[in-house]
Amino acid sequence: MSPLDAAIVGLGITEVGKVYGRSAPDFAADAVRRAVADAGLALSDVDGLLVSSGTTGDVDLSLQRRLGLQDLRLLSEMQAFGATAGAMLGHAAAAVTSGLADVVACVFADAPRRVGESSGAAYGARRRYPLRGSAALRTVAGVNPTVGYALAARRHMAAFGTTSEQFGAVAVAQRRWAALNPRAEMRAPLTLDEHQASRWIAEPLHLLDCCLVSNGGAAVVVTRADRAADLARPPVHVLGVGQGHPGHPPARGSDFGLRTGAAVSGPAALRMAGVGVEDVDVLELYDCYTYTVVVTLEDYGFCAKGEGGPFVAAGHTAPGGALPTNTGGGQLSSYYLWGMTPLTEAVLQARGEAGERQVPRHDVVLVSGNGGVLDHHSTMVLSPHRAERR
Repeated sequence: MSPLDAAIVGLGITEVGKVYGRSAPDFAADAVRRAVADAGLALSDVDGLLVSSGTTGDVDLSLQRRLGLQDLRLLSEMQAFGATAGAMLGHAAAAVTSGLADVVACVFADAPRRVGESSGAAYGARRRYPLRGSAALRTVAGVNPTVGYALAARRHMAAFGTTSEQFGAVAVAQRRWAALNPRAEMRAPLTLDEHQASRWIAEPLHLLDCCLVSNGGAAVVVTRADRAADLARPPVHVLGVGQGHPGHPPARGSDFGLRTGAAVSGPAALRMAGVGVEDVDVLELYDCYTYTVVVTLEDYGFCAKGEGGPFVAAGHTAPGGALPTNTGGGQLSSYYLWGMTPLTEAVLQARGEAGERQVPRHDVVLVSGNGGVLDHHSTMVLSPHRAERR
């Protein structure tokens, strides 16, 4: 029995990938317009706008003026990195349920890629947020997010015997899903041998353990469930939301790499929705790295702690498996729009509009977001069916 009575009624996705010559604000405005039109609404119906600013920080509250929105009742720029999409959705759902706003658009857009530059360069000099103190020292020493995740992955391997081949099983499974997704950037078949042969980025992470870097934008429109039934698209109801921010201390005794914010946000969202992991039909996980999928599966309770590697190696998350996971190819093979990547695919699956990759049972869709180096986590439970309210 959920306290929320909100639904996603509009979805907008721009061109995504190696798309040059467009700014992040341009992508953001385009995504919002597409989402509003998808809902069968007009921009004048929108009275709430939540903005995720991305790495470059080019998308901010001035998006209101770019869109020509007036008399907004809710306006905020939110930042929890890859967990922001879930945080925005939770805020929007609570706002429309309580009457703080009627129609809220949530948008993420970024354009870090430049012609001729590598993916790594895209997340380098144009970072919006200045680094100070120990964070600046780590960066100068070459300790970037990939190095941080490599450390987390190595600790998981040391503690539980997880292998690089098991991480590779995640990449292979998601490439099989991507082959069914016309929007995916990487659709060519991938073998485990190819994964293992890809160059090291930061051991134990190969190139094919790491997500894409994409330019583009995505937005969703949220309103009350009673209004949603009369709009243009099938509503996707928000049954539960949760957040978890572990604050791992950089000291001996920390469970960094072994336990994430998913262990808090997952149970909270499921409890709010009144369902359990056994009820989940489709799983859309934040997959900045293959390791992240493994540890999130464990922390959500789909397998025991330490059994995530064997779970994915057994094919449970691949097409035809018992737990369809990252059905669009995820950030590893489809496109990288922070937490909007799993959220957009979740909306398509819940609507029954995912084409060749559509999962037959999609009554309960669980979605995750992950930010920083396992610093932030958000969870969403979505369904085509309206929640019972307390």
